[in-house]
Amino acid sequence: MKALKLSLTSFLAAAMLFTSCQSTRPTADNSGTTTETSQTGTQTTDTSDKKGMNKTTKGGIIGAGSGAVIGGIIGNKMGNTAAGAIIGAAVGGATGAVIGRRMDKQAEELEKSMENANVERVGEAIRINFDSGILFQTNSAELSASAKQDIAKLAQTLKEYEGTNVIIEGHTDNTGSYELNQKLSERRAQSVLNYAKSVGVDGSRLQAKGYSYDQPIADNSTVAGRTQNRRVEIIIIANEEMKKAAESGEIK
Repeated sequence: MKALKLSLTSFLAAAMLFTSCQSTRPTADNSGTTTETSQTGTQTTDTSDKKGMNKTTKGGIIGAGSGAVIGGIIGNKMGNTAAGAIIGAAVGGATGAVIGRRMDKQAEELEKSMENANVERVGEAIRINFDSGILFQTNSAELSASAKQDIAKLAQTLKEYEGTNVIIEGHTDNTGSYELNQKLSERRAQSVLNYAKSVGVDGSRLQAKGYSYDQPIADNSTVAGRTQNRRVEIIIIANEEMKKAAESGEIK
């Protein structure tokens, strides 16, 4: 897990460095005009405009550009798993702030209604972590009664907050063969998808994936660690419709 965290941090740092190091060499003349020479060419800018640019504006420009680069690098490296999906979906800037506020409201409602899940706001997304022991019996992909209640509450919120896509990920510990755990993780993720769909969530918004024991969040050599690794994670991210609505001011 430490290696995974270091890898993620390294890619974040590399991507941030890439976006900030598009070399520019400013030279100013007596008229107050600055000419910047970069790898992509030469552009002339009025320095008075630059001085008037506030932190929010700068953050918007940086966020919109670097989010795409970072998401692309991490998404490709990690198979577009949770980290890649969250970062890749981020748009940054004022639009990202609007999406973030909407996600805050949805996460708050989910946290109040879902007692058996850990709801977390990450970037412009929401991550929900279910302990597989709560959702399923050992080696089973059949949802328990309490699991169905929680997923029904999740579905209700998803229907109220349209404009999102939902990635459902199944994860296991490393007990047993990789192939067996891969199939089990896929079946469990699909069971959650099927039930959410059966209670009214549009199936086109849902995607199920299984990762066997490829993505542990704890030490598989301990009982406690294996318990944490047996889980279903649900990632809620803004779709293109929400991004356009936030950008146009339809949602605030």
